[in-house]
Amino acid sequence: MKQVLILGASGQIARWVVAMLGERCDLSITLLVRDPAKLTGTEPRNARVVIGDVLDKALLAQLMKGQDVVYANLAGDVDVQTQHVLAAMRAAGVTRLVFVNSLGIYDEVPGAFGEWNRAEIGQYLGPYRRSADLIEASAVDYTILRAAWLSDVDEVDYETTGRHAPFKGTEVSRKSVAALISDVIVNPEHLSRANVGVNKPGSDGDKPGFMH
Repeated sequence: MKQVLILGASGQIARWVVAMLGERCDLSITLLVRDPAKLTGTEPRNARVVIGDVLDKALLAQLMKGQDVVYANLAGDVDVQTQHVLAAMRAAGVTRLVFVNSLGIYDEVPGAFGEWNRAEIGQYLGPYRRSADLIEASAVDYTILRAAWLSDVDEVDYETTGRHAPFKGTEVSRKSVAALISDVIVNPEHLSRANVGVNKPGSDGDKPGFMH
């Protein structure tokens, strides 16, 4: 039975992941949720819910024991949170990490969309860049996903770009990112020690289609 710990489990991408993995009898999922009000009440039978914060060192150390994969979907001071997650993983001997980050942390988004993206979210990207640097410098077997602007379209349609390649497209559905995360959790050799951009093919433009 593979043990999976999801940090930030009430987030919109994470909810899709929980639903996708909820049918699998070969997985046991632990959901760390900070705000119980965000629980849907439809959590699957293979999941247990823990209310708490990633910054609670004792709780995180306890939850990390015996886990095979950690999937983090965090926001805010992600660099500080990343330090706590990596320390807990190291202490517990857990090596596989899937971490959702943001496009633009390497100034890798070209053209007019890159300029627009920088103006919209550039001031918030410092902690995300530091988070990615911390993960890449660690010994963990990581997959970092730099997602494009997120939509709620009910589709799975995505492509990836490499760590040093220009970012493609402008948007991607949360369900698509969740499908990729679920694939990595089930097949942990996929995108091993990889840092990739995730976007919907053919979504190039000066801004996401849903922002026009």
